[in-house]
Amino acid sequence: MQEVDNIISILKETRNAIKNKDVISLRSLSDQTIHTATVSQDPDNIAIAVIVYTLGKIIEKGKNGEREKCDEICRKILIDIEKLIASLKINNPKIIRNNLNSMRKHLEGNSGIFKKYIQDVFRKASINKASKIYEHGISMETTASLLGITMFDLASYSGQKNISFSGKGDKTISTKERIKIAMDMFK
Repeated sequence: MQEVDNIISILKETRNAIKNKDVISLRSLSDQTIHTATVSQDPDNIAIAVIVYTLGKIIEKGKNGEREKCDEICRKILIDIEKLIASLKINNPKIIRNNLNSMRKHLEGNSGIFKKYIQDVFRKASINKASKIYEHGISMETTASLLGITMFDLASYSGQKNISFSGKGDKTISTKERIKIAMDMFK
């Protein structure tokens, strides 16, 4: 995992946002992590971004009626965050991945409708974050591979919105222009 100090800072802010049930901060922190992941193309950073984004969605769901399950998940995740910060400080990749897997299991380890909801959020979060990485100019194939999603899912999601490529002076490319670029690739 690269840029360890930045990730530790984001995790500490995530911890505070969870305690305050601050959904907006969690989304912002997830976006910050995606920026770092784009630069490093590090799967661990991407996993953190998806987890942080998913936490925001879970807390939002908790505010709308699933409070007990949300609070239980948040308690477990706060412990996982502390362990992850400690493993980052000693820079042990194996322990870091184990902690990330533990976080994911705590998020997905529920039953019934809430489990299906979290699985759906994870899938959508992965696609959403993949789209953000793709916006930074990383190829669609690489992006899909990093997030474990299909290129079709990424293309479908990306095709629904205007993508702004940083390498193009932040010029938004219209759908028509993207189709022309794609067609030119197959000539």
